[in-house]
Amino acid sequence: AEIVQKVQNSQKPFFRPSIDIGVHSEELAVLMERCWAQEPAERPDFSQIKIFIRRFNKREGSTSILDNLLSRMEQYANNLEKLVEEQAYLEEKRKAENLLYHILPHSVAEQLKCRETVRAEAFDSVTIYFSDIVGSTALSAESTPMQVVTLLNDLYTCFDAIIDNFDVYKVETIGDAYMVVSGLPVHTGKLHAHEIIRMALALLEAIKTFKIRHRPNNQLCLCISVHTG
Repeated sequence: AEIVQKVQNSQKPFFRPSIDIGVHSEELAVLMERCWAQEPAERPDFSQIKIFIRRFNKREGSTSILDNLLSRMEQYANNLEKLVEEQAYLEEKRKAENLLYHILPHSVAEQLKCRETVRAEAFDSVTIYFSDIVGSTALSAESTPMQVVTLLNDLYTCFDAIIDNFDVYKVETIGDAYMVVSGLPVHTGKLHAHEIIRMALALLEAIKTFKIRHRPNNQLCLCISVHTG
């Protein structure tokens, strides 16, 4: 652990193993020093090391032990590179899927992932919730752009956490407007109005204790509209 820490610190003079020229040839010592060069671009790659070792073995009449060891190290490096690429691919795939789930309903996103055709659906009855902040135009005019962004981010983070407890789907946010629907994309029978009203009451309760960072003494008010049809 102490050695690893010294290497990670990268303090000059850089911590490196000592080489006994009496035990190793000077040529081999130079190769080792190049391999642990501080700048990655200055280090030889495996093909260069392989060529040197083979040439060195022929001159020294050595056995193929070093050659076999080098071959195994090269294979390990290649496998490690593939593993890193796979992990990076899986991570990017996970991010893309999460983004897809945020943009589209889960059922639609799953169909797109499976390369299926997304068919338009008709719903007999749903309930839509729409709200905005009372006096948002005046508040925005008296605030900096970053203060407005922070306010909306805090508010909708609070709202998003609340609506997760109800059978609803957030359609979109436009400025200070917040739109939620129940009864689609998953049919909920006759419960959609009940879910929206319960959610609206929960949001009204949360807004009572919501604090505006740059206006802690101001109280936000919501204007809420609900329609079933």
